[in-house]
Order: sequence, then C-alpha cells, then structure tokens
Amino acid sequence: MNLLLDTHVLLWWLADDALLQPAARDAIRDQANVVYVSAATAWEISIKKALGKLDSPDDLANTLELNNFHPLEITIAHATMAGSLPRHHDDPFDRMLIAQAQAGQLTLVTHDGWFRAYGVAVIWTWAARSMPSVLMHSSDVGPKSNFKDTGCNVESLLD
Repeated sequence: MNLLLDTHVLLWWLADDALLQPAARDAIRDQANVVYVSAATAWEISIKKALGKLDSPDDLANTLELNNFHPLEITIAHATMAGSLPRHHDDPFDRMLIAQAQAGQLTLVTHDGWFRAYGVAVIWTWAARSMPSVLMHSSDVGPKSNFKDTGCNVESLLD
C-alpha cells in the first residue's frame, strides 16, 4: 500500500506521540508499505515553525530519509486538481494532500474527518465515537457514513 501522511500524523510519528493510534502506527511501520510525505506538509510545518506554533526537526528532509519516508513533490497537475476540488474543506494544505492522493492512488493517513468527503482511501487515526457528529451524520459524506469503532481503520471510498 502507498501511504501519504497528513501533517499531524507525521508530527505524531516523529514525536512518538500516543495520539497516533496503533493501527496507523503499524501501517506506517510496515516495510511492505511505501510512505510518502508531501512537499505541502513540509511547507505547512515550516510556516507553523516560523510562527512559533510548533517544534519540528531542523533538517526535515534528513529526518524523512532516516524514517524511510519518500518526498512527494507538488506538480502543476496536483495544483490544478487541488484548486478544482469541491469546497468541502478550505485548508489549502489538506486540499493539496487530497489532490495528490487522488492523482497517485495513495491512502491518506489522517485524523481529519473532512477528507472523507473526497473519495480517497483513508487510514483513520481516531475511533468513530471521537469523530465530530456533524461529520458522522452529514449527507455531504455520501453513503458510507457508518464508522467502525476500531481506533483506526482503512476505508476506501472509491468503490
């Protein structure tokens, strides 16, 4: 499986934070999976680090390499795809990750329930009971609104 880490998931991984659920941690650790980190994630981390909103490694590129994570560049196709996505979610970094996941058939590892509305495969980092109720019952999310209460599950919305 090809994974794409959302920003908070990458930070939780690097900090060995307990917020990263065991199933997500296992998927990232599994040598059979290829783990990608988007240039958009590095950009978001750099901005928030410069604003003093978070701590992160000074040499992110080296840290990614040490963790056997592969960089995912932003292409013109990714940018135009991100710009044309439905307006379910307005965070530009998240929209880029969604576009990259769609273009590359990547499975997103995230805690962000809004990703569900975009028809991408997702490994969730939360239990259903912790998902905002507006997302659990929203008609915007489509027919797959039932969540497994496993703490983390893989769910493909493409079928």
